[in-house]
Amino acid sequence: MQIQPQQPTVKNPPEWFTGDVWLDPVASPQQEGQRMSAGLVRFAPCAGTAWHSHPGGQTLRVVEGVASMQARGGEVVEVRAGQTVVTPPGEEHWHGAAPDSFMTHLALWETPDGEPSAIWGDHVSDEEYRAPR
Repeated sequence: MQIQPQQPTVKNPPEWFTGDVWLDPVASPQQEGQRMSAGLVRFAPCAGTAWHSHPGGQTLRVVEGVASMQARGGEVVEVRAGQTVVTPPGEEHWHGAAPDSFMTHLALWETPDGEPSAIWGDHVSDEEYRAPR
């Protein structure tokens, strides 16, 4: 067993996020063969990710507030605290806080050897973000 030192909270980069979004790193690979990473991500109202996908997929557990999420070609959905969303490998999607709520989620993902952890695309347009739920 090894207690990991606490990592500092960082503000996520504007190239990949809109609005105010902060990350607390939770886990990263520590030994050969490990691929899982995790982070606690906090979004201000209306803040969100750009379109992106994960080569190994991603699991999101909303722990506080209300999230807005969408898979490319799908409808925008609201996800509430206590709900979990799984995006399969390669599925392009975005996620963020609902317009009137802060939101925190635990993000978990695996990164296959030699792959980036995420492939980032364009920012979500206002029309996409504000689509009916």
